[in-house]
Amino acid sequence: MPISEKAMFAEVIHRKLRAITAVLLDPAATKHERTNAEALKIRLEKRLRQEATPEGTWMDTMFWLGRAVREIKQSTSPSSPKSDWTDHAFRLGRTLRRGLKK
Repeated sequence: MPISEKAMFAEVIHRKLRAITAVLLDPAATKHERTNAEALKIRLEKRLRQEATPEGTWMDTMFWLGRAVREIKQSTSPSSPKSDWTDHAFRLGRTLRRGLKK
């Protein structure tokens, strides 16, 4: 199953955030490393939030298409029952034809 570019991009940002969090939690990290990691973390989180917002154009279209299909299905006349008299007549005719051929 192919992964969309946005999902892959979000996964890359999550990976970077995990690495930055590791630097922030590392007791051996210097003050400057922590400051840089914090600034990077804020920028990446902001970027991730921007990418996470759905555009909505294709989703809205599919939603309304589904609604229209459902309305079309409901507005048609009810289907005939599975075993009405024409089915029985067809089977009887087929049986008689096969019997007469022999």
